[in-house]
Amino acid sequence: MDKVEEKSCIFCEIVAGRAKAHRIYEDDLTLAILDINPFSEGHTLVIPKRHVPWWHELNEEEVESLFRVARAVSQKLMKAYSPDFVAIYARGRRIPHTHIFVVPTYRGDVLDRFFNALEGFQEGAADLAKLAEEAKLAEAADRLKGA
Repeated sequence: MDKVEEKSCIFCEIVAGRAKAHRIYEDDLTLAILDINPFSEGHTLVIPKRHVPWWHELNEEEVESLFRVARAVSQKLMKAYSPDFVAIYARGRRIPHTHIFVVPTYRGDVLDRFFNALEGFQEGAADLAKLAEEAKLAEAADRLKGA
């Protein structure tokens, strides 16, 4: 990564200590910080310390660290907030530096409603139902195995 890219990335600035963040947990490869636009109290972002735009471009050691830290943060959230569930998901389109959202969720909150709606869409849409047919599943499996 060049210095221009690093300076334009807020997560790189946080990792380097040049930007403020509430650090929750870290190891040699990964940092967990509170999200400044939280979905719920305790919403945490888990980021690799190395600038990598997409999580599938991380090396094996970074992937292991990223998910180990996400698990540790999830355990902290369960202990501190007693949520119904801790949701984790990767997004990264707005800030092109791999990050995992780790969010305590509660029945009826914004993420619970979103994921329930998404699951309803997944289970009910005719176009998506076609993807569950055995022939399409077998085709997808063959395609992925050959990739």
